[in-house]
Amino acid sequence: MNATRRRLTDEHGRRIGVGELVLRYLLLLLVLAVTVGPFLWQLSTSLKGPTENIFSSPPSFLPEHPTLHNYQRVADTIPVWDYALNSLKVASASVVTNCVGSALAGYALARLRYRGRRAATLVFVLAMLVPVEGIIIAQFTTMRELGLNNTLIGVVLPGSIGALNVLLMRNAFLNLPYEIEEAAYVDGADVWQRFWRIALPSVKGTVAVVAIFAFMGAWDDFLWPLIVLSDPSRFTLTIGLNYLHGTFANDERLVAAGTVIAVAPLIALFACLQRYFFRGVGEGAVKG
Repeated sequence: MNATRRRLTDEHGRRIGVGELVLRYLLLLLVLAVTVGPFLWQLSTSLKGPTENIFSSPPSFLPEHPTLHNYQRVADTIPVWDYALNSLKVASASVVTNCVGSALAGYALARLRYRGRRAATLVFVLAMLVPVEGIIIAQFTTMRELGLNNTLIGVVLPGSIGALNVLLMRNAFLNLPYEIEEAAYVDGADVWQRFWRIALPSVKGTVAVVAIFAFMGAWDDFLWPLIVLSDPSRFTLTIGLNYLHGTFANDERLVAAGTVIAVAPLIALFACLQRYFFRGVGEGAVKG
């Protein structure tokens, strides 16, 4: 009886009725169908052979004769693995620059005392309000003046430190107890030692959140690489997959296979960092 009562109570100890519990699960299933359903449909389409009708009514979700031939056709149509390697380089560089730069900037905004700190924080907030389309011409001109057009460095540089990531790190550092750093200061630790040995290890969850956001943003970006890159050998995966679309006809199985190839690294990254990601939601909330 006690075990049943524990199962039907929320995190605050409030008893949950059977009707409310059923409603919660129905809403979760609805959200799951809306968010995960399209990807599962693309996965199913990519595994269907050429003789199966992917537009049948009612639709057939499970392939009758699963095959990986569509993935081989993607590799035969475009150099997908070269494009994926370029995307991996861009995304990895973006993760490194965002994690390092956002951690340093967030710590400076949250823990250091200097004139103009609030104004600097306001600048990062205002930067989030500026649409990318409004500054993309200025970015392209800057890359051209620096001689970085048609290079992967030119793709990485404008998004090397995101304003949102800086504010995420700032909030994580703000929630850390000041007493810990004060004790380290009394023991003779300088600002770099306090940052590297005390503050940064305490916000690993938020760093994981920044890493996931940076990787996803760089991996999925289409507009900026399309503008700055002109050499097909340097194309990222999002641009390269665009060549799977024909002018007068599309092979939906081929497009679905390319989509799955593009999404797979994101799923793998999230699977590796998910425990840190969810820990980052409430990180630093306990005051010392």
